[in-house]
Amino acid sequence: MEVAEAADIADYKHMGVATCASSTCHGKAAPQPDKNVALNEYRTWVQDDRHAQAYKVLESAASKSIAAKLGLPSATSAKICLDCHADNVPPAKRGPKFQITDGIACEACHGGSERWLESHAVTGATHKANVAAGLYATELPKERANLCLGCHLGTRDRFATHAILGAGHPRLSFEMEAFTANQPAHYTVDADYVQRKGKIEGANLWLTGQFETARRWAALLQTDLAHPPGLFPEFAFYDCHSCHHPLDQKRWSQQRAGAGASPGTMRLQTYSLLTLQAVAESVANGGDATSLIAARSALVRAGQADANAVKVAAKQLQDWLNARESWVQRQYSRADVTQIRKRLVDYAAADRASDFGAAEQIVLGVESLSYALGDRDKLKAPLDALYRAVKSDTDFDPTRFAEAARGVQRQF
Repeated sequence: MEVAEAADIADYKHMGVATCASSTCHGKAAPQPDKNVALNEYRTWVQDDRHAQAYKVLESAASKSIAAKLGLPSATSAKICLDCHADNVPPAKRGPKFQITDGIACEACHGGSERWLESHAVTGATHKANVAAGLYATELPKERANLCLGCHLGTRDRFATHAILGAGHPRLSFEMEAFTANQPAHYTVDADYVQRKGKIEGANLWLTGQFETARRWAALLQTDLAHPPGLFPEFAFYDCHSCHHPLDQKRWSQQRAGAGASPGTMRLQTYSLLTLQAVAESVANGGDATSLIAARSALVRAGQADANAVKVAAKQLQDWLNARESWVQRQYSRADVTQIRKRLVDYAAADRASDFGAAEQIVLGVESLSYALGDRDKLKAPLDALYRAVKSDTDFDPTRFAEAARGVQRQF
């Protein structure tokens, strides 16, 4: 089964952070106002970007404990760890200044610079020519999503399995637009940027992240990763909180679980499908929403049956998504985006958030769409109230989350 991935990141040698970090390149102390790029990108990355600390995390006591529980000699040498905590390209793809200890460095996102390192700084160099020489087009939503999802969700070759989570690895969560907005930007979308790379509206970036997450999930569910020999299922594909929550919190409801799901059963994760349902109900035709709800329910039921049923249901969901790929490219009016955001808040208020993961995606989506609408600061108080309700997955209570949403509902 084909799984869309950022496969060309390692097509060319990765020359290392040191090749970008000099004061004559991207290592200047402050942004340069007379240039079309800031030229202080290295300093922004090394001082403020969490990706720069990704390898160092592997040296922590917690990482050493996880490695020991998994029977690994060391987190700093195990491929399963380095694949997401470093730019772990094969040795043959490493230039003379490459250091694995740099973590998620420049070329982990921008692609091996072997062919464009020198040419991209030449007067008259174009972004199109740089991309042709191996620069990864992170400005394109679909390409960015597939790049980020490689670690923040996983691939067939690198995935946070239930064993890894059980050993102590944090639960993975991701929402592309919110994560993009909350990381320190090392670029400015000004007139020059738009001329060179184009401009993607924030609502489209959010929707692409949700869409590609759902599509990656559906594809992975059809691989052997989700159905290892002698074991069904791989528990990491299921909603953690359908099992892991305090026993004195009676969380189950038919509305959250979906049609055909019984109390006490594990449920496959469908977080991004709930957000896509909000889009379908807001700006698509009624049949799209109905068919998505049916596909989501069928997937949850299949997850309680057998591996073949899961593969069939996942393929049907994938077909549904593929048939609506144009959604991520269409123009959405301010009224459209406002309606989608309101629908998400209404879901939360109606107690339709299926445990913590869905509630988290709703809150992140509401914030992302608020950025897109330009009223995020104006809505800081209600957004903070929603964030407080999902501050901790340990203490999360769907009823309290719904109450919090109802308390701020009219402000959206």
